[in-house]
Amino acid sequence: MTHYSIGDLARMTGLSTRTIRFYSDSGLVPVAGRTVGGFRTYDVDGLARLKLVRTLRDLGVDLPTARRVLASEVSVAEVARTHAEAIDAQMRTLRLRRAVLRVVARNGEVEMVHELARLSEQERQAVLDDFFEEVFGGLDLEPGFEQGMRSVRVELPDDPAPEQLEAWIELANLVRDPDFRASIRRMSVRHQELRAEGADLSAPAPEQQEAFRYAMSQAREAMTAGVSPGSPEAAAVVRRVDERWSTALDVPVGPELARRLEEFGDPRAERYWALIARVNGWPAVPDTAAERAWLAEAVR
Repeated sequence: MTHYSIGDLARMTGLSTRTIRFYSDSGLVPVAGRTVGGFRTYDVDGLARLKLVRTLRDLGVDLPTARRVLASEVSVAEVARTHAEAIDAQMRTLRLRRAVLRVVARNGEVEMVHELARLSEQERQAVLDDFFEEVFGGLDLEPGFEQGMRSVRVELPDDPAPEQLEAWIELANLVRDPDFRASIRRMSVRHQELRAEGADLSAPAPEQQEAFRYAMSQAREAMTAGVSPGSPEAAAVVRRVDERWSTALDVPVGPELARRLEEFGDPRAERYWALIARVNGWPAVPDTAAERAWLAEAVR
């Protein structure tokens, strides 16, 4: 029968003689015999047990669990599965911490970023649901519109990119902003009034979608050309945009049209959808905040 000294085991496993002696004293690797001089020797089974203990320890398994594996009280597969799940949880935590630190490095805020990042999926959704309840609650809105809004879920991944985490933080602050809530509530009340008057608010009509795209393209072209919002050229842009909206909304150009466009013109509503898309990893929503601001100034 082959016998190995502690030195032999150290060379074959890469472990120190001190560590091997500790495992031996702990009963994990039993002594197979003694030399004439009284030195310990180990057999092939001892070598195999030592290699298994080394592997388990390299994988982060504690000694009590390693002892249970060697005693056949628990299988290697069970231990591997348990530790893999624990490592997955640790990795999710570390990835989130990494994203938080990168966001903090950009904007310098610590407590608020950390607080919002640590929210569970249910807690994140509760932030959005509370917003919906305040801006829609008690109103008779078009069912498809309200259901579509309330069905939106916040799906921040376990391993968010810094941009996704930043978007979630901005979104959470936006929907908790009293001024934004008041603005969306006013839009919702007006929505209810228009519905009561017989307007079809199930979805934006193609003409309205086209009017919006036209308005943004006109503003973008003017901005690119360096047109000042207070210039005669800007006034001409406003007239063309108003005419297109007048046709789309079936409202004559004038105070009523201006009121309608202002009532539903809060650019933060569009920002809301851009942030939702970024958090959830959806296709990017075009950001037309600059075009809206230019038009608003041109109208004034």
